[in-house]
Parts: sequence; structure tokens; C-alpha cells
Amino acid sequence: MLEGLDPEQREVATSLHGPVCVLAGAGTGKTRAITHRIAYGVRAGILQPSSVLAVTFTARAAGEMRGRLRQLGAQGVQARTFHSAALRQLQYFWPKAIGGSLPRLIDRKVQLVADAAAACRVRLDRGELRDVTAEIEWSKVTQTVPADYTVAAAKAGRETPRDPAEIAQLYSAYEDLKRDRAVIDFEDVLLLTVAVLQDRQDIAEQVRSQYQHFVVDEYQDVSPLQQRLLELWLGDRDTLCVVGDASQTIYSFTGATPDHLLDFRTRHPGATVVKLVRDYRSTPQVVHLANGLLAQARGRAADHRLELVSQRAPGPEPVYAEYADEPAEAEGAARRIRDLLDAGVPASEIAVLFRTNGQSETYEQALADAGIPYQLRGAERFFDRPEVRKAGIALRGAARFGGNDSALEDAVDLPSQVRAVLSGEGWTPQPPSGSGAVRERWESLAALVNLAQDFAAAKPDATLADLVAELDERAGAQHAPTVQGVTLASLHSAKGLEWDAVFLVGVAEGMMPITYARTDEQIEEERRLLYVGVTRARERLHVSWALSRAPGGRPNRRPSRFLDGLRPGSGTAAGRSPAGAAGGIERGSAGTPTAIAPAVPRRTQRAPARCRVCGRTLTDGGELKLLRCEDCPSDMDEGLYERLRSWRAVQARRSGQPAFCVFTDKTLMAIAETVPEEPGELARIPGVGVRKLNRYGTDVLALCAGQDLGGEDEEE
Repeated sequence: MLEGLDPEQREVATSLHGPVCVLAGAGTGKTRAITHRIAYGVRAGILQPSSVLAVTFTARAAGEMRGRLRQLGAQGVQARTFHSAALRQLQYFWPKAIGGSLPRLIDRKVQLVADAAAACRVRLDRGELRDVTAEIEWSKVTQTVPADYTVAAAKAGRETPRDPAEIAQLYSAYEDLKRDRAVIDFEDVLLLTVAVLQDRQDIAEQVRSQYQHFVVDEYQDVSPLQQRLLELWLGDRDTLCVVGDASQTIYSFTGATPDHLLDFRTRHPGATVVKLVRDYRSTPQVVHLANGLLAQARGRAADHRLELVSQRAPGPEPVYAEYADEPAEAEGAARRIRDLLDAGVPASEIAVLFRTNGQSETYEQALADAGIPYQLRGAERFFDRPEVRKAGIALRGAARFGGNDSALEDAVDLPSQVRAVLSGEGWTPQPPSGSGAVRERWESLAALVNLAQDFAAAKPDATLADLVAELDERAGAQHAPTVQGVTLASLHSAKGLEWDAVFLVGVAEGMMPITYARTDEQIEEERRLLYVGVTRARERLHVSWALSRAPGGRPNRRPSRFLDGLRPGSGTAAGRSPAGAAGGIERGSAGTPTAIAPAVPRRTQRAPARCRVCGRTLTDGGELKLLRCEDCPSDMDEGLYERLRSWRAVQARRSGQPAFCVFTDKTLMAIAETVPEEPGELARIPGVGVRKLNRYGTDVLALCAGQDLGGEDEEE
């Protein structure tokens, strides 16, 4: 059961007594560690399967955990979300605690919020309905009652979609309607379970006798309400293992907070803290960028950041690309994706990640134009969004009957006609403040306005009817089957997923960080969001931005501040050392309560790499592999380079993988320039490393010595 675990994972698996806090960086095998922990405890007879409750945040993650536990022989362990576990308990104990049957659970609360608004004589459009609903959900998970909402929202710095007093009124009316109709919502499941366990000691004891050991995954995302429920499950016991990473806290707008994770040792002075930093997902090049992002961070979560250490062989350097405009950026991504597909990378192992759902349309179109299948995750397809479909109907009506529309009298060209029509659908020249559904709706409409401008620039004589036909054609082209396609996803919806190749697009000021992120806390959450995006990539990472929105626009954008000092040519990163907390184990004592100790930066620095020809400092990934500037003279042995390429083709064919997975062209050029004579010289060439030295070193050194490999270096 412990074979194959690294020392820190093994410590997690064998620490079965007392509180345990696992600080687990991205890709460090946390699910493996905690499932082996449970299974080891069951096999050793320390844990009874039915007494263990493992809690995570999504049904998908809970299902994956149950599957792994079954494979490890730990059937009978409950792995559930907070809501699922609470709902089962509430259904079981409701007749005893309250009497009768549990009220009906509503799937969606939007209609009830709409009814509450009607009762209050408040008109809300679809976007406002969704945003007010989100405010009600935030209030409930932070245990804020309607009377306290105004003060609580101001204290939390929330940008409310309506006047806070009005939202408090709607919240109160919503709660009244639920009582009148004898229904409950998902937040009520947690609130009512908490209330039953607090009020009925006998029921609380019955639950505690059932579950005696708890494991909580993604603990940085716990809300105050979930934390309260966990405390009631535990009682006065400390048989708890929590797992999380403060640097992946990206849902604070829903009430999640990393404070419970970071204060764990304060609440449990005797806790064992295990830090997992060995990254098994990403290459050293990807990990280096991820560490660099956090090295510039500020705030409490940043003080406890983990410095990842890649356990994988070296891979390609991240690619940074600047484009003139957003369509060019999308086309550039599509071209590079096509190259990857042609090289044998499966479409399902490629993702394009963006900050907002409003960015998806440009990439949907670019991939469709390139004949590349794709699937949209975590958002509706652009032309399927209600606001886009409604806007299409309005534009079609204006195209047919626009001559009788007074709103179009002053519209002198196609773009102004579109702006006039979409103004009636909610588009405004300036974006609304704040985030949420209203902002997303505006972004969708703004994308249509921008599309009209671009269409008119390409076809100056185009009419509104021509634009409608273009929209219909685009919508039809994007409805092709896309089962095994490239994933298009927002950064938030990409959490918990990973791909071989990731394209982070739109990484420019105003989008990353987003314009409405103004406070230090909001800016730092945007940085963590980009960190999550970077750490989704296993091997290949492409980071891009555009200088203007549309072709011919003013190039007044700049790359995201988060890339300063990290991308080539951006100078030196300001701020702290890139070192974070190293992996290891901290055993607690029963002495003075302390929070988890922040990292102590290491002071070791690496000398900058310099060109071996002219002495200039190198920053570009390709130049670093060659150890010279691209335009400096090369003394490469052309014959050796061609022999290495032929040999590489044979190796790639035999292993069934793309040629670049054996060695990249830049690595082969570096070998042909240095012509190493012994293993140590070959290992020092960037892109070789210990694993590839062991696998290919004998052949490469033989080729460098001029030996014939007996036909292995001939392509078929």
C-alpha cells in the first residue's frame, strides 16, 4: 500500500492519529496520498471503512475518490460533497428532529428570486436575477441574515448588482416565499443540518458515533458555513485530515477563504503538517514559471506559498507571443494547435484557457475556420447564449423593418446601426462595473458590436441583412460535432483539470488582472487564477496577448504585469525571492498555538546564462538551449546535425511519439555545436537531462564520435 509513494506522501498515508494538515501544491499527487492514507488505515485495521467520511467539493472529484478507494480495496468509505453528506443526514434525521418529511429541495432558485422581486415591485433582467441570486448564496454560506446583509456586504467590499438595501429586501422576501411554499435550497441543506446538530445533542452524538475519521480535500475553498458543519461533525475530537493549497484560492467571491487552512495549527496545536512540493504533472520549465508567478505575490496566502519541484524530465520552454490584435492572436493559437495535432498530440490533450466567457467566440471561430474540433467547457456556446440569440432576433427584425425604426434614424453606417439595436438589449459604450452575469452579458453583446465593426471594415458596403447572414453562417459552422475536440474553457472552470498543452490567451492588462479587480486582495486572486492556469499544463505552455482589440486599432495594451520579470525582455522581477516553502514534515506540539509557519526564502541565486559568442545575457528559451543568441555565428557540424535528425526520426517511430519528445531541434543543434565527447558534457546541454542521457546517451555520443550505428540512423 505504501510502495510508490514519495517520503512526504508516505507520511500522509501513515499519519493516522491526531490532526493532519497537508499543504499540497498543484500536481503533487494529493489525491493519491489521501486515498492511500484511507486505504492503508483500513488495511491496517486502524480505520473502519464505514466510520470514514471523505469530503470534497465536486461530485466529479468525489466519484474519482470513490473509484480509487475501490481499487485500493477500501470499499465502504463514504466520499461525498459537503451538500451530499449533509442532505443524507438531514433526510434521515428530519422526522426525528422536526417531524414529517423534509421540505422539497429546489434545483434552481432563480425563479423564486424572480417571484420575490415581483412581490417587492422590483424589475430585474436575466443578468440581474443571476447576480442577486449569487448575492443571496454568498449571504447564506457566510451565515449572513437579510437584516445584516448591507453591513456585511460593505465590510466584505462586495460590488453589489443593485443597491444593498434593495438586495436585503429581496433576500428577505425570498426567504419568506420559501417558507410559504415549503421548499428549501441547497444552502438550506447545510444551514438546517447545522441547526439540527446544534440543537439536538442526541442526534449530534449519533452522527459522531457513525463517523469518527474525516478527510477534507480542497480545504482552501471551505466557506464559514461548511467549516461550522465540519466542527459539529467532529465535536471535541481531532481525527481530521485536511488537504489544500492557499495559492489555489480562486473562489473567494463565493465565500471561500483559505484562512481555515492557514489557521489550522492555531486551532490544532498538535497537528502534523506535511508539505507536498514534488510536482509529477508539469515539466521543470512550466514549474519554473509557476514558481515565478507566486514569487511576486503579496498577502497572507503568498506568505505560505509552496515552491514546486518538478519530477519530470525537461520539456520545451514556455512560448510567449505578442499579436497585433485579438483575431490575430486567435489565429496564431489555431495555427500552433494545428502544428501540435499534426505532430500527433491528441486534440483532447490541448486546451485554450481565457479569463472570461466573452472571449470564447473569437477562439471558437478561429478553430472552426482552421477545421479544428473543439468543445466548450463551463460555459454555453457563444451563439447558444440567451443574450446572443435574443440579439440575433433583434438584428434580424431591424434588417427587415429598420426603415420604420426611429432608433436607427441617426445610424449612418453598419456599426452604428448595430450599436443602436443592441442598446435596446443592454449594450452600453462603457462596460458595467463589477463581475457576474451582467458583465458577462455585456461582454457577449460587445463581442457582437466588435464583430460588426470588423465585418464593416472588411466589407464597407455591407448591410444589416449581410451581417445577419454572416452571423447565421458562423453559428451553423460552429455547431459541428466536437466530441474529441480541443477544450475551450475559462480559467475558473479549468480548476482540477490538466492537459499536455495549454494556451493561456488574452494575458494582458485589463483582462489579467481583470479591470474590476481593484483592491490588493482582488489583484492577488487574479494572480492565483493565472497560476492555476499555468499549472494545468503538463508539457507545453503558450502564453499570448494582443496589443489591440481589433485589426487596425490603437496598440495601447501591454502584457499582464504578472509576467514582468518572467517573460523574455521584460526586465527583472520586482519583489521577493522566488523560493517558497520546501517540502517536508512539521510535527506539532501541545504548546502555544501557532499558525502554519510562513516560508523562509532561500537566498541562493543562479548566475544568468550568457551567450558563449557575444556574452549577452540570454532570456529566450531557444537561445538558452543553444547557449548563444539566435543571430550569433554558429559553428554547428551540419553533417552531425542531419545524422542526429535521422536517428531521432527512427527513435520516435519506434516509441510511437512525436520527434520533439525525443529531442527538440534546438537541443539537436546544441549537440551538433558542442559535439560532446563524454556523458557529463552531454548531460549539461539543456534539454538532455539524466533520463534522456540514460536512454539515448550511448547512441548520441557514438554519433558525435563519427560512428556508424548500423543503419539505425537511416529513415525508412
